[in-house]
Amino acid sequence: MRILLQRVSKGSVTVDNEVVGEVGVGYVLLVGVGEGDTESEADKMAKKVVGLRLFPDEAGKFDRSLLDVQGGALVVSQFTLYGDARKGRRPSFVRAAGPEVAEPLCDYFAQRLRGLGVAVVTTGRFGAAMRVEICNEGPVTLMLDSGD
Repeated sequence: MRILLQRVSKGSVTVDNEVVGEVGVGYVLLVGVGEGDTESEADKMAKKVVGLRLFPDEAGKFDRSLLDVQGGALVVSQFTLYGDARKGRRPSFVRAAGPEVAEPLCDYFAQRLRGLGVAVVTTGRFGAAMRVEICNEGPVTLMLDSGD
């Protein structure tokens, strides 16, 4: 499982001119599910995301977690995180899990965030053409990989 995490002041997902998910202060999490990923990887990644200290304290140092700042999370499925563009000009996505695995695992990941205490967890719409608006703060962006 791969997650591109961006610390935001706000983020939203729009499908067919309808906002389907939005968040204020917190994270926008672009989530890629790879072949062989299971709930075990989703559990590990949810705990990692919730525990990361990426919000500044009074001294401006990264010392506060998502829970500390009572932030929210916008979870957006992103199979292209498994794109391989090493050969040619058209990326291959063969390492991304199929929708029958990826959709329930993205939903499970969002539920785990809720279960770990994130009060506001919203999502995009799996498989839809989405417009994702991200107001990245910092900027703070991390790539997380369950294989690391």
